[in-house]
Amino acid sequence: MEKSQTVLRSNVRMAKRIWGNLPAASIGFLKELTRKHSLSVRAGEILLIDNHWYITHAGLLRIARRCAGIQVEALPEFCNPTLSRYAFKATLYRSRACKGFVGHGDADPSTVSSLVQGAEMRVAETRAVNRAIRKAYGIGICSVEEIGSLRRPSEFGSEPKKVPPQSTNSNGSGSPRVRDRLCQLIRQHSLDPELVKCYATDFCGTKTLKEATRAQVENFVDHLADWAEKDRNALLCQLNSYPVGKKEKEGAA
Repeated sequence: MEKSQTVLRSNVRMAKRIWGNLPAASIGFLKELTRKHSLSVRAGEILLIDNHWYITHAGLLRIARRCAGIQVEALPEFCNPTLSRYAFKATLYRSRACKGFVGHGDADPSTVSSLVQGAEMRVAETRAVNRAIRKAYGIGICSVEEIGSLRRPSEFGSEPKKVPPQSTNSNGSGSPRVRDRLCQLIRQHSLDPELVKCYATDFCGTKTLKEATRAQVENFVDHLADWAEKDRNALLCQLNSYPVGKKEKEGAA
C-alpha cells in the first residue's frame, strides 16, 4: 500500500511538471490508472494526449508481466517479404487455465510511419502483441499509431492534430452517422460485414463492439476508409485472418 501511494504521488508530481496544471478530472483518471495498473509517468508508461490518458507500449509490457505467457506466430499466408508485408497472431494467457486472448497485427509500407519503414515485420509483431494485451486486460486504444499520427518528432513546435475526446459512457457503434458510413464502406469495397466487425472489435481493444466508445468506433471507421482506399488487398488479408465464429469465443476466455 505504501509503495502504491509513493508511485501515485510521484505520478501526480511528474504529470504536473510535464503538462502543467491539470484539471481535477485528469488527476482523478491518472490516479485510477496508477491504482489499477501501477504504471509510471516517469518511465513513459502513461502519456497525456489532448487531455486524455493513454497507456504506451512500455506500459502494456509492464501489465503483461502478470500473464502466464504470450505466444506469437507469423501468418505465412498473409506475409510477403518482397512487398515488406507481414501479419502476426499473438495469443496471451492470463493464467495456465486461460484459453487465450488473441490479437492480430499487420504492417506494410503503406500502413506504417516513414520513420519505421523497413521494420514492417517488427511493427506487425508489436501490433499483434499490443492488441492481445489490450484485449486481455480491458485496455482501450493506447498508442499514437492506433489513434493516428499526431505529429512527427521534427514538428514539436507545430499545432498537433486534435484527437476526438473519448467518453467512457458514450458508445459509437449505434450512432446513425458512424454506422451509415461504415455500411457504405462495406458496400463500396465489397467487404465481409462479419469480418469487419471482428476487426473493429480487435482494433478498439474491447471484447464486443458494443463496449467500444464512440471515439474508438469513429477512429476505426477512419482507419478502415483510409486503408481500403490505399490498399484494399492488404485490408482483405487482414480481414481474412479472423476466423468468424471462433474469435468471440477466444475473446471471452
